[in-house]
Amino acid sequence: MEIRRLIGGDAESYRTLRHEALLKNPVAFSSSYEDEMYYEEQEYRQRLDSKFTYTFGAFNERQLVGVVTLVPEGKVKLKHRANIFAMYVTPSQRGHGTGRLLMKKAIQQAAELTSVEQIYLTVNASNEPAKKLYASLGFETYGADKKAMVINGTYHDEDLMVLFLEKA
Repeated sequence: MEIRRLIGGDAESYRTLRHEALLKNPVAFSSSYEDEMYYEEQEYRQRLDSKFTYTFGAFNERQLVGVVTLVPEGKVKLKHRANIFAMYVTPSQRGHGTGRLLMKKAIQQAAELTSVEQIYLTVNASNEPAKKLYASLGFETYGADKKAMVINGTYHDEDLMVLFLEKA
């Protein structure tokens, strides 16, 4: 399994996997397939080429099978924080450590950014495998966002999690 930062040239593979994620796991993302279905490759290319975000991909025999995005805060008062977004592993690769490798790479990147001291994420409250993964990496639940999303008339809660980085 190869884990590396995605670049603009990975845009079409990212677009395909992102659409899969939004279709197969709609409760895991605040964006929906309907929000992004008309996004062109160029829009994803710009996202991946941004100097202000870090999107990492997991490749199994050159096939993109998982992604995660780390976004450091830009405002002066929040520069000690970063956020994890868009974590997804294709179903065939789940249970093989792919998600753990992606998260470790994002955490490593955050630790290398000298200003970042803590990483935040939200996770669907019913997604036990993801919550277990995040907790095993040191994330702690600090709150809940009740009725965070509504999908087809059904409300979904999210757990709010944080990881405090050990800085030397």
